[in-house]
Amino acid sequence: MSVSKPNVMCFSGLDPTGGAGIQADIETLFSTGCHCLPIVTAITVQNTQNASNITPTDPALIVQQARAVLEDIPVQCFKIGLLGDVAAIEVLHTLLRDYPDIPVVLDPVIRAGGGFAFGSANTIDAIRSLLLPVTTVLTPNIDEIMQLAPTADSAEACANEILESGCQHILLTGTHAATKDVVNKFFSSHEEFTLFSWPRLEHSYHGSGCTLAASLAGYLAHGLTLRDAVQQSQRFTWEALNHGSRIGLGQHIPNRSAWNKQSL
Repeated sequence: MSVSKPNVMCFSGLDPTGGAGIQADIETLFSTGCHCLPIVTAITVQNTQNASNITPTDPALIVQQARAVLEDIPVQCFKIGLLGDVAAIEVLHTLLRDYPDIPVVLDPVIRAGGGFAFGSANTIDAIRSLLLPVTTVLTPNIDEIMQLAPTADSAEACANEILESGCQHILLTGTHAATKDVVNKFFSSHEEFTLFSWPRLEHSYHGSGCTLAASLAGYLAHGLTLRDAVQQSQRFTWEALNHGSRIGLGQHIPNRSAWNKQSL
């Protein structure tokens, strides 16, 4: 008898390098024993060095794809990555409101690793007002959390402001901080934050945030407790980065099949 895998619906952009975006989601979820239901939110022009262009998917097409699948297949978790414009955020907000019992992992993709801005100030405002209140776990880096809470004067103050907006939890990654090890911080409302320390790797990586958010969504879809899912997703991501390789002229690409020894 076949046993079905948990299903995770992913809203992400298409990255032609295969390092980030929807392919990163698919690879990560396959490697964590899940099935990915991919909704492409934008087509990007980018390589391992930087992005140069983005064309958002028609928002009506995004929601039509999602609703067609949701009417047919049970979904255990939503994972949200790059959103091309405010209209996409608006239709996604409406969709998520119709499925309040499905957890949401949001990776707020605002800039490419090379600095290209994927969204405008209006896009960031829309994420803040429409998506954060329906998010189960937000997975920003320090630059992203500061943009989502621009009036706060520290990372902790940013996190508290975002939690007050309705977002339930935040896993703040520390890769951009000048620390010996990478220190990630997990915040929940009315609780002290938890620190996770990981050995800092020597390279920079294209698709690390996508990998972390997708693996977290996958472990939640499997029914792990939130704390266990947070721990396991960090471990999975660190191993994928540690076994990554530089296939182009820019950042390294994570090896999300590092669990398969034949792929090393």
